[in-house]
Amino acid sequence: MLGGAGILLGVTAAPAQAAEVSFKTECIPPSASGLDPVEGTTKVDITAPATAKVGDEVEVVWKFTQAASKNPDLIDLPKDSVKPTGTLKASGAQTEDIAMEGPQENPAIPKGGDMVLSDMKGTIKLTTAGDVTLTPDAYTITAYSTDTKCTPQETVPAAATIKVTDDGGGSGDTTTSGGTATGGDTSGTTSGGSTTGDTTDGGTTTDGGTTSSGSTSGGSTSGGDDGQTDFEGKTVTTSFACTSPGPSKIDSSATINAKKNGGSYDLTVKTAEGVMDSPAPLPAGALKPSMVITVGGDDSGSVTVNGPANKDALNTGDPVSLSDMTGTYKPGADGKATLSPGDLTIVVTLSAGSDPITIPCKATKTGVSLELDVQKQAGGVSGATTSGSSSSSSSSSSSGGLAETGANDHGGLRALGFVAGTAILLGGAVFTFMPRRRLR
Repeated sequence: MLGGAGILLGVTAAPAQAAEVSFKTECIPPSASGLDPVEGTTKVDITAPATAKVGDEVEVVWKFTQAASKNPDLIDLPKDSVKPTGTLKASGAQTEDIAMEGPQENPAIPKGGDMVLSDMKGTIKLTTAGDVTLTPDAYTITAYSTDTKCTPQETVPAAATIKVTDDGGGSGDTTTSGGTATGGDTSGTTSGGSTTGDTTDGGTTTDGGTTSSGSTSGGSTSGGDDGQTDFEGKTVTTSFACTSPGPSKIDSSATINAKKNGGSYDLTVKTAEGVMDSPAPLPAGALKPSMVITVGGDDSGSVTVNGPANKDALNTGDPVSLSDMTGTYKPGADGKATLSPGDLTIVVTLSAGSDPITIPCKATKTGVSLELDVQKQAGGVSGATTSGSSSSSSSSSSSGGLAETGANDHGGLRALGFVAGTAILLGGAVFTFMPRRRLR
């Protein structure tokens, strides 16, 4: 998510400009939906600074004034269930594709109603003097894990132009949101961290999950004995194959963060925020997640992290999220250890005193979220499985991005949203989780 990343502008940047363009668009629903492509018109406002300097990093905003398609006459889309992502093309003095992403925020959209999408934001680092034009391109609408891809069907006119001037050698006048820049050229400035000269401390990550120049491609690295205690992992895309009564497949994302505690590491695993409705009233304590974290690299084994159950009761139609999961990793070897999301389990208890239903989901796609420089500890995890302790105090909804997801920014955990056509019998009550695939 780029909404909180801040705006990095030279102190002399001119006020923002806004312009609307419209273009014919074809939107293709996911193949499993059985819906035909939709032809429509997209109308977009692009806001960007009128002038800036070489070295400035500026924020641009994409505002939908009209999406190309409506919500089909199938289901009502609840509040905060739709997320847009897209591409804004920069051309002229500088050619670049700017990744745009909007938050999962929308009013309730009835069947057949106009699709209301949140504003998307992105940033561009200006490298060349001259006119840089900004033109909307393809975008994707994600709802309940289904992607509807919308592509221009005609040449789209430029929506905004930034006049970039040469400031004569450096971006030392830029300001950074959330951090302090010191020393010479600050072209390596990251949002949300401190920069000294062009060097960023190893392990620091920028807002939105992008690792800085000191990070490894697999996530943050502890950096040895530099005194660092908090390590942020990168958000990785995951897929799960579940057994009944779960769905056949879940596409999701997860982020593993660590805090050094002596020779061990306290882990916190965050998953994406919920993107489904509760299919029925669920009491507090109905949903409880756990996950196996796979340890690799110079170490081996696994760690189980557990999350507390939902703190508040859920009404029918309420969005469902899984809580953050916590556990402890004690290294069993010296060197670099990698941590990756693994198998997921969700335990569902729909009424007090009823037998819990376990939904096991095997990880079929994952990646390294965090890499740590570790030292072997007595009783470490190497070659074994360690169970983490549940956190009774943590009840916050999970998060983790999208950047990437993209983002990023970007999908979400849908372990319950795709339990289609499965009936769960508890105490004589039948609960059916409705499919969410027929979305345009």
